[in-house]
Amino acid sequence: MLKRLRVTAAAVAASGGLALTSAGATPAVAARPAAVTAPVKAVWSSAAPSPAKRAEVAVAALGGRIYQVGGTLQLGDAQAEWATTSVTSYDPGSGEWSQHAPLPRPLTHVGVAALAGKLYAFGGFTSPVHMSPQSAAFVFDPKLDRWRQLPDMPVKLGSVSVAAVDGKLHLLGGRDSHEIAEQAGSPFPLGFGTVRSHLVYDPARQSWSSAAPLPAEPRDHAGTVVVGHHIHIFGGRVADVDDNLDRHDVYDTRTGRWSTAAPLPTPRSAGAATVIRGRIVYAGGECKVVGTSQAFDDVTVYTPRTDTWATVTSMPQAKHALGAATVGDRAYFLGGAQACGGGASDDTLQLRLR
Repeated sequence: MLKRLRVTAAAVAASGGLALTSAGATPAVAARPAAVTAPVKAVWSSAAPSPAKRAEVAVAALGGRIYQVGGTLQLGDAQAEWATTSVTSYDPGSGEWSQHAPLPRPLTHVGVAALAGKLYAFGGFTSPVHMSPQSAAFVFDPKLDRWRQLPDMPVKLGSVSVAAVDGKLHLLGGRDSHEIAEQAGSPFPLGFGTVRSHLVYDPARQSWSSAAPLPAEPRDHAGTVVVGHHIHIFGGRVADVDDNLDRHDVYDTRTGRWSTAAPLPTPRSAGAATVIRGRIVYAGGECKVVGTSQAFDDVTVYTPRTDTWATVTSMPQAKHALGAATVGDRAYFLGGAQACGGGASDDTLQLRLR
């Protein structure tokens, strides 16, 4: 049964920012230098905080609510759980948080997307750091407040990108962690091994198939959104945070072909992406300065019509491992860690573009 959790927070106003102006170009098959577009003003404010601190959390909008699924969870000053079953949602209209039926198993870096009134969850890790990738697939029915298991993914992956379009779910890239490296001074090993795979799940047939793989480098921790019939995937990493990408690839679900669009202004991974009124917003990420714990606070906006990115007002705090989704004309950025490599927060940031 859905449990409502009343949480309040004072609004914190944030200033807006302007971008420069430059002529754009239409998507092509070769990469081009990043460009800027018409002025965009971004206005940030704070909404009701989450009931617990979260990071590496999956976020999606469904039925006017913003859901956050799995990830790292920390209650107060208690020891953080690397992977959790927790599922909560935020109602922007009432400012209330609700608790929902938990995931069938603890997962972090799980991929989620909403489709036809249901919430789908794929893969994830169960052990730090990026270890024990899973092939699990689940669907959540908000009317019944119940998760149901689906046919497993053909491979075990964590930090996979998920896009819902044309009645199907596309799973792009991810990490299979087939290589293991030790971390100096840490009891936790690191899982490496990113992939170029492009899996497609058809809910009507409950079946898996493959589509054209990601072009060029394999990657995970990438930003992914849907605009019309197009899946945009940008940034991400080949292996670790010193292998971040700026490339921006677009998949047309009608033709089954990839093209290349304007790259991100700065290579990054583990940020949060969503769409507001046809514009793509990508915020945060790690690491702003390689070799340090400094996350990105930068926010950049992409206009598909002009194939250009514009830098707008930064987030109030630097963040990575956060999630984002849009309800109406406002985007919500949930959780995240202020320092690269760890941490969590209960922040709910609200963004409007003008």
